[in-house]
Amino acid sequence: MDVAIYYHPEAYTIGGTKLMGRNAAGESFLRGFFAHSTSRELWVQVTKPEHAKQFATTAQDLGRRQPVHAVDKHSLAALKQVGMVYHPGPGIGDHAFHRAAFGHNSWSLCGITHTTSSAGAMDALANLISDPLQTWDALICTSNAVKDNVTRLLQAQANYLEERLGITRLVLPQLPVIPIGIHTKDFEFSADQKAAARAQLGVGEQTLVVLYMGRLSFHAKAHPLAMYQALELACSQTSKELVLIECGWHANEFIKKAYSDAANVACPSVRVISLDGRDAQDRQRAWAAADIFCSLSDNIQETFGITPVEAMAAKLPVVVSDWNGYRDTVRDAVDGFRISTLMPKAGLAGDLAVRHSLEIDSYDMYCGYTCSLIAVDVQAAAQAFTRLIESAELREKMGQAGRQRARELYDWATIIPQYEDLWAQLNQLRTGGPIKQTSLQHPWPARTDPFHTFAGYPTSFLTPDIVLSLVDADVNSTMERARVYRQLAMIDFAKMILPDSSEVDSVILVAASGPKTAEQLVAGISQERRPFVFRALSWLLKIGVLKVVP
Repeated sequence: MDVAIYYHPEAYTIGGTKLMGRNAAGESFLRGFFAHSTSRELWVQVTKPEHAKQFATTAQDLGRRQPVHAVDKHSLAALKQVGMVYHPGPGIGDHAFHRAAFGHNSWSLCGITHTTSSAGAMDALANLISDPLQTWDALICTSNAVKDNVTRLLQAQANYLEERLGITRLVLPQLPVIPIGIHTKDFEFSADQKAAARAQLGVGEQTLVVLYMGRLSFHAKAHPLAMYQALELACSQTSKELVLIECGWHANEFIKKAYSDAANVACPSVRVISLDGRDAQDRQRAWAAADIFCSLSDNIQETFGITPVEAMAAKLPVVVSDWNGYRDTVRDAVDGFRISTLMPKAGLAGDLAVRHSLEIDSYDMYCGYTCSLIAVDVQAAAQAFTRLIESAELREKMGQAGRQRARELYDWATIIPQYEDLWAQLNQLRTGGPIKQTSLQHPWPARTDPFHTFAGYPTSFLTPDIVLSLVDADVNSTMERARVYRQLAMIDFAKMILPDSSEVDSVILVAASGPKTAEQLVAGISQERRPFVFRALSWLLKIGVLKVVP
């Protein structure tokens, strides 16, 4: 199944100073796509030529030898040849408007959810109802929880439009649930690698290592206090020495100090090691050294959560919150433990939404205020840690179950075929039968033909039956004057929309025999070019080559 990848390097790289989940997911997807896709040809849609070169280089580096077909704004119609475009985010509505100029059924669009709580993401999702998306388009939801989130937002928007405008008909894209994939082999470590990692970190053989992997943000990722308290309780209930590795990055010194202060207060018995999650070697060292993985996410910013799946691939038992995508990936009491969460019922946070919408609160503060009112069961987490700390057999059993699950369900070798099956289904919907659609004169209402939008400005209009004639009866001097004017900077700047010299000469020669209608003047122009030359008759009037005959 051929597909064009909408490519901007930022969406597919993990080399930035601010490593976000969507960056890691994008980089991992691209590796998975090149490794497992059945595409006969490689297509890429870009905004800059250098991005196409980077995409082609990445493809070659990852073993793909097919030539890359690049599409940009100037060649958008070429997407008809491939028929499918994958976008690494939820904002496919704008691209549906771009497609509208070529016909809604010219190609399919497929986006994917990452964070859905930001103002930009929520607006993009709400607009899925009013943007010209079709049933042969799709927005992949990475978890059942996020599909529920998207559905609730769409329903609220539909209710608003029904009340406001009386709408009764909705056309929505497909909302399939497909998880984010990983490369499971990246998380396999030998006994020697494990021993070396622990030695480098100064961790003894009898010490148990709990790992948190991810961005270290108490307000926008996972508040660590529940984890700290649970580890301290587990430490007091067992005789084992515990080490907590926090592998991630802090946005600033204030947040870094906040973590350190909280750990000193809440888990003084636990040694805490901080590693830079943006550094590949530190990440590998952390995974190899760990015995147990923990992620007690409590934030609406999270949608899927890739690190528990990576932990399962690394054969680590996991202790995670019963929250969003973790419900899909982690089987409670099988791969680890899911710890219950609690938040207030709907109707008690309208003020937070209003403050965010009015930009009184930043997005970070909106997420932070919300997560401050979401609780993770500390006692249950402590019990889960205690059971795992006290039983090497349980750690082995759960780790083995998780590894098998990760390999079978979440490796890109399994996920990419699901993408391709979806794309094939969308293609079938788009091409499989007659499509009944109302053909709108202005498919993008906010970007209409300026000669329509500003029709109230001129005295009269260029019409097929308007009669025109040459200003100067001398044909040769008229042609020469047209050529001279054509070279002026104040004319040449618009060369993209002007007729070529042979087309101008053709019009002048027809007009030389006497007044003609505009339709007659362009009758000898090729059918493909005729509308453009007809439009340019007004330019020949503008430069004084033609005049209107009353």
